Amino acid sequence: MRATNDVRNKILQAPSNVVVESVYAAKVERLEVSAYRVPTETPEADGTLAWSETTLVLVRASACGARGLGYSFADIATATLIDDHLKREVIGHSALNISENWTSMVRAIRNFGRPGICSMAIAAVDNALWDLKARLLGLCVADLLGRAHSSIPAYGSGGFTSYSDDDLKRQLGDWSAQGLTSVKMKVGSDPAADLRRVRAARGAIGAAVELFVDANGAYCRKEALDKASQFADLGVSWFEEPVSSDDLDGLRSIREHAPPGMRIAAGEYGYDPYYFRRMLQSGAVDVLQADATRCAGVTGFLAAGNLSAAFSVPFSAHTAPSLHAHAACAIPCATNVEYFFDHYRIEGMFFEGALVPSGGMLSPDSARPGFGLECKQADMEKYKVYGNSVA
Repeated sequence: MRATNDVRNKILQAPSNVVVESVYAAKVERLEVSAYRVPTETPEADGTLAWSETTLVLVRASACGARGLGYSFADIATATLIDDHLKREVIGHSALNISENWTSMVRAIRNFGRPGICSMAIAAVDNALWDLKARLLGLCVADLLGRAHSSIPAYGSGGFTSYSDDDLKRQLGDWSAQGLTSVKMKVGSDPAADLRRVRAARGAIGAAVELFVDANGAYCRKEALDKASQFADLGVSWFEEPVSSDDLDGLRSIREHAPPGMRIAAGEYGYDPYYFRRMLQSGAVDVLQADATRCAGVTGFLAAGNLSAAFSVPFSAHTAPSLHAHAACAIPCATNVEYFFDHYRIEGMFFEGALVPSGGMLSPDSARPGFGLECKQADMEKYKVYGNSVA
């Protein structure tokens, strides 16, 4: 926090007209990119994929004595794309005109394809620019955007299909004991075992905690409907990606025939507003999800939230809770943030100020500018696989 405090002290000591002119004229002077690969605590898997590590791509943007921090959970290729193609669209340009910088980055990747790595690269830079702007103005990002909610509910998320029943019950039960009122588990890699695992999860969390399941598109349509009926008997109230999120007709059919009280959710793989619009227009979901580390940053996340509001569909933030809590608090139709095990674990390892739920809620701190995060450099360095020091 020392650098941020030094900037704030200079602002307080300077004449107000000088401060306004200085901040208004601030240009991005430097953009630093690095990547860190962190092994999982144990092997992890969901309905369609297994993994043993997670990579965080970090961007630091500097202007007028302040440095903003943004990130995406992506791949090293995301970091190289930022260095090779996006830096020049931002450096030397206004630190406050984020929409202008965002549009320039989107234009720059036209011939590379918008979904996937390109949008995740833009996301890391865009998130750093929002953090930088908030720090320059002495605000946290939630206050800069304007809060619709003072805090946002968090739901515990993990329950990987690679876990034993005992590990599953321990993780979900711990979240319940910590005051989280909703928890989510993975299903689909072994459909024959899913009902047993969901029953074990329900026993661990009790009747009062909401239970969500996420198939990551593992089921076919009829299998998903059959599972929905079975899961409903155990009080499952949220069924995420019962079929592939590319199968909008299938999602809509399952949504229309799912048991009462069960919400169908999808959207985490959306990279642009056109994707979210198609999903909403098709009537595929009860809850639209978006991820600011994928959908071109906070700027893209706000656009998705506005689309969701236009269709009167509740909105949910996917993973990266310390970042999403700020953005979700600014969206009136936002209902919750995913407190995803892999991501909150890394956020806690890497950043001072990483958000932790209290009473089941994530509450951005107005006293901490930007996203409220400061790098724990010594703890991060041993995981670095790309870039320079973040000191």
